[in-house]
Amino acid sequence: MTFRDNLQYLRAQRNMTQEQLAMLLGVSRQAISKWEGDKAYPEMDKLLMMCDLFGVTLDDLVIGDVRDGRAETAAADDTGDERPKAPVGAGATMLAEPSALPQDITGYDEHMRSFDRKIVAGVFAVIFGVGVGLLFDGDNSVPVSASIGEFLVFLCISIGVLVALAFFVPAGLGHAEFMRRHPFVEDFYTGEDRRQAAHTLAVSLIFGVGLILIACGFMVYADGVMHMDEGWPVALFMMIVAGGVAACTYGGMNYARVNVEEYNKAAIREERSRSMDTVEGVNGAICGTIMIVATIVGLSMLFFFDGGPKGMFWMSWVIGGLLCAIASIVTNAIAERRDRR
Repeated sequence: MTFRDNLQYLRAQRNMTQEQLAMLLGVSRQAISKWEGDKAYPEMDKLLMMCDLFGVTLDDLVIGDVRDGRAETAAADDTGDERPKAPVGAGATMLAEPSALPQDITGYDEHMRSFDRKIVAGVFAVIFGVGVGLLFDGDNSVPVSASIGEFLVFLCISIGVLVALAFFVPAGLGHAEFMRRHPFVEDFYTGEDRRQAAHTLAVSLIFGVGLILIACGFMVYADGVMHMDEGWPVALFMMIVAGGVAACTYGGMNYARVNVEEYNKAAIREERSRSMDTVEGVNGAICGTIMIVATIVGLSMLFFFDGGPKGMFWMSWVIGGLLCAIASIVTNAIAERRDRR
């Protein structure tokens, strides 16, 4: 089998479209079509990514027959042959066990875990900063002058916000860039992974809500028994709430991490939004050019012609508007046709 045959076979085994494979490899759908049509050949890094994705060796993918490799593996398993099977690494061409299980070749799991940690840290920093600031506000607070107390409240809250932004901004930019580079991620999580995420969500919610209830109970006690509704009791309340909210946030984001289907939907919506922005930009450029030409023609008819042309100078803008409408229809139709491909 040729490379094109092997690629078509492996893609069919995964029930994967050309567009999905292109998204996984970070190339265009047209590139996959050219590879399968023997009109172009992938670079080495893309070949190695396909080896990791489909669980085959480089030799089998390029010059071998991936169907024979699967048959031999199955026969070896049936006969109890326990020959070691080395995983395919970068540049490896040794025998590897073909795997039907999807693999995380995009680094999705590591990225999402890092993204979740940054968001949780940012949420905690904002609320905790408010709590620290309340230590210097009102009665039962740290004994400082009123002016210094106000400054310290502002300083603590500002530091909390700045720390949160130091987490939020890189996390948001990094996630947007990851979605741009990987608008499709093949779902590689197992049922056990999802059960573990659900368990973590339950524990996090119980722990987080428990902390918030403890904080509320403490405030009721401080107000009813200690007769304190300002100062350090409120600060401690906010600090405990910060931990509870952070725990709930972590559980929810960790559970959302394994929902790859929802990520793909969001990434595709983002990709289509960028595509629409491009179409609108093209429409704007075309219509702008048309109207500039229409203006030049209209003014020329008005100042340099006599008789009929001068009296009809306004028709240039009417025709320009019609041409803009036609251009918009054509560019949108081309964009929709390209998206269907």
